This record gives sequence, structure tokens and C-alpha cells, in this order.
Amino acid sequence: MSSILNDVKKVIGIDKDYNDFDSDLIMFINSAFFNLRQLGVGPKEGYSISGEKNDWSEFTADDQLLTGVKPYIQQKVRLQFDPPTNSFLEQSIRKNIEEYEWRLNIQGEGGFNE
Repeated sequence: MSSILNDVKKVIGIDKDYNDFDSDLIMFINSAFFNLRQLGVGPKEGYSISGEKNDWSEFTADDQLLTGVKPYIQQKVRLQFDPPTNSFLEQSIRKNIEEYEWRLNIQGEGGFNE
């Protein structure tokens, strides 16, 4: 599996070796994981990262669930860390996030709790 932090950096357009914003990104990533826990997705005790060594398999081994979790986390962080200046693009990202939240909530209600 790949690093959660480095995957988010890639989507935002930050080189994986550039670490100046790591603490900010980690805070936003952990906030998104907190949201997922509130939606009933993920480990019962919650999940958070501390750096680039944390990978997606620590959150879940369910590859199908990760197909929704990864873009959700990435879009949530992007919107908080580097929001687009174009209001139409921002609205589109927000709608995507809402749809992921709805779908992930349905998945969470289906009994996914490690």
C-alpha cells in the first residue's frame, strides 16, 4: 500500500519530499478520518496518521472501501488546504464530497466496523 500523506500530497500538487506543510496536511487528513468515523466507517476506535509511514492498509484491508475513502480524504483535504478560487469548481468538489459521504455512510451502516 502507499502512504496516505504522500498520496494526498500528490493530489494537491506537492512533491512527496517537500515537508513544510506536512503538519497542516496531517491535521486535515485526521479531521477527514474523524468525519469517516462519525459516518460509521473505519475502526471503532477511530484512526489517525502521524506521518508518511502510515499507509491505507492501516485504516482498512478492504480495497473496495478504499475506492471511496481515498478520494474522499483527498478531496476533503484539498478543499481545506488549497480551496479553488473558481466557485464552480469548489461547488463541484463539495458535491463530490457529499456524494462520497452519503455512499460511505451507507457502507458504514452495512456493518463495516473493524
